[in-house]
Amino acid sequence: MKALLRKSSTAMEAGDEDRPLLNVHPSPQGATSEYTRDGSVDINKQPALKHSTGKWRACFLILGVEFCECMAFFTISKNLVTYLTTVLHESKVTAARNLSAWVGACFFTPLFGGFIADTYWGRYWTIVVFFPLYVVAMVVLIASASLPIFSTSSDHGGSVHRAVVYLGIYLAAIASGGVKPCTSAFGADQFDTNDHAELVTKGSFFSWYFFLISTSSLLSGTVIVWLQDNVGWAVSYVIPTVLMLICFPAFLAGSRVYRFRKMGVSPPTSILQVVVAAVRKWNIKLPDDSSLLYEPTSLPSGTDASYKIEHTNEFRFFDKAAIVSAPSDSESTVPLCSWRLCTVTQVEELKMLLRMLPIWASFVIVYAVDAQMPSTLVEQGMFMDNRVGSFTIPPASMSTVGVISCLAWVPVYEIALVPLARRFTGKEKGFSQAQRLGIGLALSTLTMVYAALLETRRLAVAEASGLRNQDAPVPMSILWQAPLYVVHGAAQVFAGVGATEFFYDQSPETMKSLCAALGQLALASASYMNSLLLSIVAVATTRGGAPGWIPDNLNEGHLDYFFWMMATLSLLNVALFVRYSMRHTVKMAC
Repeated sequence: MKALLRKSSTAMEAGDEDRPLLNVHPSPQGATSEYTRDGSVDINKQPALKHSTGKWRACFLILGVEFCECMAFFTISKNLVTYLTTVLHESKVTAARNLSAWVGACFFTPLFGGFIADTYWGRYWTIVVFFPLYVVAMVVLIASASLPIFSTSSDHGGSVHRAVVYLGIYLAAIASGGVKPCTSAFGADQFDTNDHAELVTKGSFFSWYFFLISTSSLLSGTVIVWLQDNVGWAVSYVIPTVLMLICFPAFLAGSRVYRFRKMGVSPPTSILQVVVAAVRKWNIKLPDDSSLLYEPTSLPSGTDASYKIEHTNEFRFFDKAAIVSAPSDSESTVPLCSWRLCTVTQVEELKMLLRMLPIWASFVIVYAVDAQMPSTLVEQGMFMDNRVGSFTIPPASMSTVGVISCLAWVPVYEIALVPLARRFTGKEKGFSQAQRLGIGLALSTLTMVYAALLETRRLAVAEASGLRNQDAPVPMSILWQAPLYVVHGAAQVFAGVGATEFFYDQSPETMKSLCAALGQLALASASYMNSLLLSIVAVATTRGGAPGWIPDNLNEGHLDYFFWMMATLSLLNVALFVRYSMRHTVKMAC
């Protein structure tokens, strides 16, 4: 999370030399001011006092909200495929497809939540509006799992039960879209970026933020999943609901200690302005001298005049948005954010987003592999021996190994791998961003190769045991899945955390939240892609009465073929990423 404190200084343009991309200077205001120096205000829209607002006194309450949100999300997602197959009696492929669709919705809605927060309500009020909706969603799920009217079989009243369950989980998806993109940004807002001491402390906030997400995932994958399998689904849903009812009033009570940022033009609006302005001037020739493009020296009140991005020569069509086509365009009365004239900085912000798209696309494949962890791999575990001595391991709890692996790999990476790599590469961070992401993509591919080999072996054991046509677990320990989750944890540290660092470092200063939302969008796209692949596989492999690759009885199918398909896609993704990182002129931060 230290990367979240670094400024991107890499020029993404054609050429071989790096030069500073952002020209941002610290505020000239005095360091001894009793007010914050980054323009933040309090709940009453007055300048925020340094000694009585923000910092950890506010972050503890915000982290509490995030912990509750993650507990609710993981309580639903960790074992949802089991709930859909055992309670709603859905088929294996249908359950996996519906899980992927729901997870995709959870990571797609933050785009709308972030837009609402940045454009209309602000982060605090967006949380205040959407968090109670999360509570309502959990109450609906509790009712669906506990009321006698929903305890009937799937043949009598099952359709009503299914409707209520899906109402609950999709209300949770909508609520997550409002809460998820706001908590991390609102927590970061509590630190004055122009105060060195607070800026250093800000790094600790992101560390604790990541720690609480991992902790909630660990608790949900162990305690909550055990309760769901051995006590009842309603009890498992009650726990995060109670936590929400405790933390939300505490969050509201702390409103006077929060710091708020003034809202400006929303990033989507700024992007659209560049596109519209460039299209309007499609027939105007670009000047040979880029200094003739519009970049005022004095900006409107409330705008940081020190924030400027130097011109680059890629995607030159969009430079037309900054052409001064008429004398009136250069007058000071023209708004900074115009639909007919944009600044070079606005244009370059759009270019930076366009340069990110190939990397973003590569992570759709990576996250599609991640989508197998709570779906097809859980289904694989359901057909393996989950007994370890006198203890029974729920198949969904195997993901806990991945969480522990991820937490273990973080210090291994920082303490051992980075210093070792630094000796060979001479880079401050040991690995360049391209190297780190490439290793993560390779490890992600390896997880699918291992899953395919494991399934091939499991089917061989089923054949040897005479269980090929029987709907029963084979005599093969579920612990054979553990190495897969260990490798997947390492892939998350390299690729997952590396992607977070990339989207932060390489994004414009005014679009940090938007680029974080792009990362969420990659997760959503991957979930929908996984759902589409499962649907295609189901249709293509069940023709002529064949059981298909992923039937309800996996012993009759070939789940290994699906894993090999995912491994092939991942390998192709690695090859394209290596080619892009080697041949494209984008210089990733070292």
